[in-house]
Amino acid sequence: MDETISKEKIVEMDEIARKVRRHIIQMIYEAGSGHPGGSLSAADVIVSLYFGMMNHKPEDPKWPDRDRFVLSKGHAAPALYGCLAESGYFPIEELKTFRRIGSRLQGHPDMRKTPGVEASTGSEGQGLSMGLGMALAGKLDRKPYTVYVMVGDGENDCGQIWEAAMAASFFKTDNLIAIIDRNMLQLDGPTHKVMSIEPLADKWRAFGWNVLEANGHNIGELLDALNKAKQTKGMPSIIIAHTIKGKGVSFMEGAVGFHGKVPSEEQYKKAMIELGEGTA
Repeated sequence: MDETISKEKIVEMDEIARKVRRHIIQMIYEAGSGHPGGSLSAADVIVSLYFGMMNHKPEDPKWPDRDRFVLSKGHAAPALYGCLAESGYFPIEELKTFRRIGSRLQGHPDMRKTPGVEASTGSEGQGLSMGLGMALAGKLDRKPYTVYVMVGDGENDCGQIWEAAMAASFFKTDNLIAIIDRNMLQLDGPTHKVMSIEPLADKWRAFGWNVLEANGHNIGELLDALNKAKQTKGMPSIIIAHTIKGKGVSFMEGAVGFHGKVPSEEQYKKAMIELGEGTA
């Protein structure tokens, strides 16, 4: 899409992100299972991609020249589904079927069932390798598309991430852009206590990547970083998006307990009010 996006468009995207957050809470509450914390932290990044950056056609999900998005942290599927529905890949009403038997919206993304899903993910650490394969295919086929991969910061504990990082640099896949959802928490607790991954930016630079950083809840900053990454040639880029787990819901923000916890009825009502339920 055009690199120059107006302030009005950014305001519109902020509102879409708020809608996506409401979808996330409603999906998880009604399903009785799911991962709210990491879905909420990822929402602004995914909205920035689908509504501000990526070339894609909801009416033609298999368009050969489309940009690809791989959600490596597959447990954040509600954020992806919310964006896909708001983009028009399937009816918003279908979000109510999340995690139901026979639904196209499984607990983790399934490329065989869900329009717009590029890779079946959820086993941690594998998405960057999948994205690298897509990027290499694009190079070989001389296709114009860019591959975007969202990685959870806890995933940086996985050796496969670093194997993919090394290969991507070696093959100069400048059509590959990774984004780390750096919310500082993973399933077991703070990332620095489970397995410290600092100095994170220096590690990625050492592996031959162009490293950028941005406020992961500021769509203007995210779009600026994404555009800089897309303009970089001869090497892959990674954006460390500094986020807050549970962003947008006061009692979930920074709370490791809401990694995979369903809100109670009272908490659900409070969250929806905080996210502007009843507004446009």
